[in-house]
Amino acid sequence: MKKFLALTLALVMALSLVACGSKEEETPAEEGTEGATDMSVAMITDYGDITDQSFNQTTYEACKAYCEANGITFNYFKPAGDSTAERVAMVESAVDEGYNVVVMPGYAFADTIKETAGTYPDVTFVALDVGELDLNPLDADGNPPAEPYELPSNVYCAVYQEELCGYMAGYAAVKMGYTHLGFLGGMAVPAVVRYGYGFVQGADAAAADEPGANVTVEYVYGNAFSGDADITAYMDNWYQTLGVEVVFACGGGIYTSAAEAAAKVGGKVIGVDVDQAAIIDSAYGDGMTVTSAMKGLAPTVQHMLSEIAAGNFANYGGKIETLGLVSGDDPTANYVQLPMESTQWDDTFTQDDYKALVKSMFDGTITVSNDTTAMPETAITVNEYGNIK
Repeated sequence: MKKFLALTLALVMALSLVACGSKEEETPAEEGTEGATDMSVAMITDYGDITDQSFNQTTYEACKAYCEANGITFNYFKPAGDSTAERVAMVESAVDEGYNVVVMPGYAFADTIKETAGTYPDVTFVALDVGELDLNPLDADGNPPAEPYELPSNVYCAVYQEELCGYMAGYAAVKMGYTHLGFLGGMAVPAVVRYGYGFVQGADAAAADEPGANVTVEYVYGNAFSGDADITAYMDNWYQTLGVEVVFACGGGIYTSAAEAAAKVGGKVIGVDVDQAAIIDSAYGDGMTVTSAMKGLAPTVQHMLSEIAAGNFANYGGKIETLGLVSGDDPTANYVQLPMESTQWDDTFTQDDYKALVKSMFDGTITVSNDTTAMPETAITVNEYGNIK
């Protein structure tokens, strides 16, 4: 299975990166891909759209590519607002129109799953980035629900080890010579926190390898998954006043605020989820994107759709699967990675250095904590600012 996943990931990641810059617009639930099988696929967007250059777009393009290649009916549905009720309404619309496979990207679908999966037992649900804590959040005292929700057999959830690619990005940035870093998270949900805490751990490890290195990380959440004037102003202060050199913009479209501020002073950014170099560099300045901390959304979608088509979903239903490293020899085969082509490799951190890092992480020589309860203890300076708004 690992070999199959590795081969699938290597192929699909390359295809998804090419598609990343697409600005294609379609009308939701109007112009589906006509299929020739009983399987029909609907993708529900969370609260963004299919041109967000992140979760929604990558998931949409992966679904569409697979369905077009295999003669399967496909369409996407966009909720009218950012609420569970609106997302549930779109699932109901998709089912009413005959779609029997529903793909949902993002933690916001946890409550949607609870409200719809039991109602539609004959519909197969694939959820990306919906984990146990999303389905069963802790109360104010840190206790789990008295009666936790159990994932039914018609639902599969995939979560990712974001702390690993976050670590890779932080390690690479410091090795490349950046000493004043910033982390701009979207909202402090588990996936974003894992990215951020991994980033801090990687920067700390790289600094330990450089005697005398004086590394600082400024750390904040925008409390949003899109950029705006307030967040841009905050980033202006980081780049222009504090002297931050590179910001890991981790939260969908929030990269726009970091990139706008960076463009004014020749600063740098690090992308997230997919290889964002093409979109960021073309819009804000060539060479702005140092690297991107990526996870395999497209490979997950295409692999799961192929397994559903093959009648193998029973092997996955009712499970929350954590996806991370599957190869120590081929970084491109992993579900968490840095882009080989667009990362700004140099003499201080080469592709061979990166491959050696991944191998050490895969074999356990390097370990990265996935604990999201507290900022990791480090020798470098980490300044936490909470939420911008």
